[in-house]
Amino acid sequence: MQSIILSSATRLLVGLILVFSVYLLWRGHHLPGGGFAAALVAATGFALFALAEGQEAVRRGLRADPRRITAAGLIVALTAGLLPLFSHRPFLTGLWGTLGPSLSLGTPLLFDVGVFLVVLGTVLTLLLALEES
Repeated sequence: MQSIILSSATRLLVGLILVFSVYLLWRGHHLPGGGFAAALVAATGFALFALAEGQEAVRRGLRADPRRITAAGLIVALTAGLLPLFSHRPFLTGLWGTLGPSLSLGTPLLFDVGVFLVVLGTVLTLLLALEES
């Protein structure tokens, strides 16, 4: 069933949902939020897009297999955990650096990005598999 109202509304909402997801990811290493919540919000946007446009449109929009997204997330999260070992600190210890006078970035954000990619890839794999059958 093709609905012009759903299709038009989806084009507006998916962008807003994904921007909100990035906001949750960014603030997650200081406040509640983070990779898991941000990925679930992003997956909601992709699910809405799949309902309106079909799973092939989602696959074209992703440009990557969801299983590869999951694997990349595992690598990123593992890297965030292993980086402290090189400075003789325990696994998953937060390391922080500054970019400019007011921007500090650290391995917790990198870990959140890894969690985001793992959860998003897993949910998209399930969503697209259900859509195919």
